[in-house]
Amino acid sequence: MMRARILALALLPAMLACPSSGREPTTHMVEMRDGVALATDVYLPAGEGPFPVILWRTPYDKAGDQWTAQALTENGIAVVAQDTRGRFDSEGRDLVFTSDGDGPLADGYDTMAWIAEQPWSNGKIGTSGESALGITQYMAASAGAPWQVMLDAQFATPNLYSDAFFQGGVRRHSLTERWLEAQGSLDFLDDIAAHPFLDDFWDPAETRDQWAMVTTPGYHVGGWYDAFAQGNLDAFMGYQYEGGPGAAGNQKLVMGPWHHDATWQSEQGELTFPDNAVAPPIDNAFDVMFNHWLELGHPEIPEHPDDIPNVQYYVMGDVDDPDAPGNLWRAADDWPPPAAGVRWHLQPQGGLSESCPGNDGDTTRYRFDPADPAPTRCGNNLLIESGPCDQREVEAREDVVVFETPELGAPMEITGHIYAHIYVEIDQPDTDLMVRLTDVYPDGRSMLISDGALRLATRGSPTDLMPLSPGEIIEAEVDLWSTSIILNAGHRLRISLTSSNWPRFAVNHNNGLPYPDSNTGPSTPVNVTLHHDAEYPSYIELPDPSRDPAGVNLCL
Repeated sequence: MMRARILALALLPAMLACPSSGREPTTHMVEMRDGVALATDVYLPAGEGPFPVILWRTPYDKAGDQWTAQALTENGIAVVAQDTRGRFDSEGRDLVFTSDGDGPLADGYDTMAWIAEQPWSNGKIGTSGESALGITQYMAASAGAPWQVMLDAQFATPNLYSDAFFQGGVRRHSLTERWLEAQGSLDFLDDIAAHPFLDDFWDPAETRDQWAMVTTPGYHVGGWYDAFAQGNLDAFMGYQYEGGPGAAGNQKLVMGPWHHDATWQSEQGELTFPDNAVAPPIDNAFDVMFNHWLELGHPEIPEHPDDIPNVQYYVMGDVDDPDAPGNLWRAADDWPPPAAGVRWHLQPQGGLSESCPGNDGDTTRYRFDPADPAPTRCGNNLLIESGPCDQREVEAREDVVVFETPELGAPMEITGHIYAHIYVEIDQPDTDLMVRLTDVYPDGRSMLISDGALRLATRGSPTDLMPLSPGEIIEAEVDLWSTSIILNAGHRLRISLTSSNWPRFAVNHNNGLPYPDSNTGPSTPVNVTLHHDAEYPSYIELPDPSRDPAGVNLCL
């Protein structure tokens, strides 16, 4: 959502075979359905046209990448760049993506309708951009604009409420407040406070129930440590398998080991991956798809989208051992790949194994004080440190409990979506449960793989709170999003659990009140009891493509 790469430049060299001279851009105030006008720059090629169009809609200033726009016009493509509502030269209030989808306001749809009516447009529009520019594309795609024939959404999400504002019911503090402050749009916090649950307000920006409305082929790029990693995966799967005509079966996905501020790089957080981590082996998918779906007809791009794998994903590995498995790209037809859901159960004395727990009554306890939250150490963040970092500083705290395997006798793969199922009891109405998954190197470094959060009083529902009663035990399902990694032999798998991860997530004051009072009202320490015995077998389920599902112990 936050930094504009605007447009992959890989397409440009192939297109320079047929240069022409473009014109100076013109600015238009394009009226939306409610009468608000959005500032829109149009870059036209020389000649009469009509031309195919590439559109980007941005909160970061439409004039931010004029070089790319001019280069595209020199090769027969019109470019339209627009300031989103309330940003820079556009009228209205910044509504932070909620006016870009299919609600009462549909700025993306209205903009494309205007483009399609212009004499210089041939009615075929491709959209492009990363972060915020990717989010505006996902929002607009849910409105089913017939002129959008291709989207290129990178490091973005189609589900703003659940991925950006309230992940697991816990407010993503640093992502929301720091970004809104940087945009001068802190007044949107009032909207968040008025709509802390998933209601009609969020419908235009929470699009998972609108996959069938999408009719456009798509190129989705994300990173395992990106702030919106699960969003790109969900969009690919939603469009590919549940999309409408034109979308279903016409999606491509790339997932690298990247975080939001280090895309297309090998150095991520405190790890440096091999040079092959910078880009997938087949790195012209963007070029091929735009050339095909916009019918550009460039002879130097002969491939058809069917020639490109549907999915390319990076399998991370031990970065210290050049002979370790992993640190390679895989191609696949579908996501996720078939995998056994292996359950690693919490055991007494901090153990973690596939064995079913016994000893009825086994528990682990910690006390969390909101006045002293556990700090964030990297992860899927924005505007704060990100990527894989050593978690030992956090794990050493008294309010953090750790469970780990012995040294692995053989490599272990995790590829797919990760969930933790933890049986928990608290003595206050509410608290959060934070789960971190780490790869422990032989030298002791505990390197973050993924993490997740759940506000217990939500009980997994985004629409309401049901505070806990003393003595009540609930099963907390914590979503740790997705990854792909092979832990090397001699490493250990570790999970840590606590009730805070600040400032990645807002601090819960344990009072059971709706946001914002839950984070600003009366604050009380909470005693947390984790149950892990035969009756309450807490576990983390890890997808392993190398395992036979029939051999997985489910402890039923």
